[in-house]
Amino acid sequence: MAGHTIYYTYVLESEAMPSKRYVGHTSDLKQRLSDHNNGRCAHTAKHRPWKLKLYVAFEDLEHAQRFERYLKSGSGHAFANRRFW
Repeated sequence: MAGHTIYYTYVLESEAMPSKRYVGHTSDLKQRLSDHNNGRCAHTAKHRPWKLKLYVAFEDLEHAQRFERYLKSGSGHAFANRRFW
């Protein structure tokens, strides 16, 4: 699997305000969490620090983006609330 990129859909939770969550996707989880915690993302800068609550790995970008969109939808919120929190 050398050279094969893995894509992640992830959910962050604010350590300062646990009711605040952020859903995104990336191919580098460690760097992306660092970006969020260092204020390099306008959507998450206000509620730092963040911790990784959940991630799902995908073999291709399209599936990671599709799952991110689902988690941001009404039915995705309901699913996450039932299964993850």
